[in-house]
Amino acid sequence: MTRDAGEPGRIRTWLRRDGGQLSVEFTGMVPIILVTLVLLWQAVLVGYTFTLASGAADEGVRKAVAAGEWDRRSKCEAAVYERLPSAWDETVEIRECGSPGDDMVKVNISLRPPVLFPGFASLPIPVPATAGAAAEGK
Repeated sequence: MTRDAGEPGRIRTWLRRDGGQLSVEFTGMVPIILVTLVLLWQAVLVGYTFTLASGAADEGVRKAVAAGEWDRRSKCEAAVYERLPSAWDETVEIRECGSPGDDMVKVNISLRPPVLFPGFASLPIPVPATAGAAAEGK
């Protein structure tokens, strides 16, 4: 068999082509892109939990102020749970909710943000929220 004089040039040209390089680089970047998306989604859930906590505290204090002194705590707790989506019900901790006898009605709650999906698992980091209003006439 005789060798063609142009054969070494063809081999060099074939080795220089980088058609598969894009596939290799994309495959290497996929985990980095996915981790970035997961972290961004988790940040969105934490921010949403802050919004839910402050809204629930505000609603609790609003209902507690409107209720009678003897019924403050129960109305406050009911309003907090009513305001929250059911996936966050398990993570709410009500520390203070319209104590009777005070001139100022305060609500102090904390929620834990979910990990990736609401209702799945919770981060061990509490998201606190506090609200207060002057009690209506005694």
